[in-house]
Amino acid sequence: MAEKQSVTVRIAGEEHVIRASAPPEYTRACAKLVDDRIMEIRSRAGLLDAHKAAILAALSVADELLQVREELARLQGEVERRTATLTQRIQAGLHG
Repeated sequence: MAEKQSVTVRIAGEEHVIRASAPPEYTRACAKLVDDRIMEIRSRAGLLDAHKAAILAALSVADELLQVREELARLQGEVERRTATLTQRIQAGLHG
């Protein structure tokens, strides 16, 4: 397991020190995604307090994650179906 490193990030105008085993660039990228989503929500909703914006940002990111997981499962199923079809065709060609 990688050693944890401290990284200072800015989210919703506040600095936070994050200790993570991920590379600092990855932690910064995650923080930027969250900050960008909060800022997007605040700009669309007007003067929304930071706490509510953070909750809505978390829900938005969770929604995106669940949709991507669903799409990944669909694509994995498609790859499995195509692999099975190709395997059958190859086997039929070898025995035919």
